Amino acid sequence: MIEVSHLTKYYGDFPAVQNISFSAQMGEVLGFLGPNGAGKSTTMRIITGFIPASQGTVTVDGFDVFKESHEVRRRIGYLPENPPLYSDMTVISYLKFVARIKGVPKTGVLPALDATLEKCSLESVANRLIRHLSKGYRQRVGLAQALIHDPPVLILDEPTLGLDPRQTLEIRNLINDLAEDRTVILSTHILPEVSQICNKLIIINEGKLVLEQDLKELTHGTTLEDVFIRSISEVTEEPLAS
Repeated sequence: MIEVSHLTKYYGDFPAVQNISFSAQMGEVLGFLGPNGAGKSTTMRIITGFIPASQGTVTVDGFDVFKESHEVRRRIGYLPENPPLYSDMTVISYLKFVARIKGVPKTGVLPALDATLEKCSLESVANRLIRHLSKGYRQRVGLAQALIHDPPVLILDEPTLGLDPRQTLEIRNLINDLAEDRTVILSTHILPEVSQICNKLIIINEGKLVLEQDLKELTHGTTLEDVFIRSISEVTEEPLAS
């Protein structure tokens, strides 16, 4: 479903992402890990078509992100770290607006709205202004805008950041439900989140891919924390000069 090949991104002379390649298949939940500044958000923004790459290719469902961006965006739902919400709109009016700009046919807007409100458990706050919602409900609205056009791919950047334990559990359960018939890339700093949701792991550090493996193989005889620390240390530690 998603194929990333030799992806590189420079900001001036700084290589934010260096020669990264990986894949994610339908029904797979890929955990995307790395320290702050490792290049996770840059990679996801490239996959979603928000920024261009300097080198490399990305395809989603066979469509090239850089040459067929319209087709790719139809197939992707993106939840950035700070969801693009309009706080003075009601939940319903905002989601109708998002549905229209994402190309949902006019006759399909109301069915899509009803289905998305139900999936994200937003029926009880559908007519409330977004600025009056709790952090947890605002995050649900963020997920709803990513889902309103029923995409086969979801890309989620820190979806539980800043939530309390109950809200975090609710969002994790929702992601698990959504992942049953989609490809999901989940970027997070929370290692237990990866172990509870994901079945494949990508770790990047200093813009480089340092690990790609099925999660069930990774944690055999060790902890996810140990795997993460070891992976990023192997890139960070430079050999001593002789």
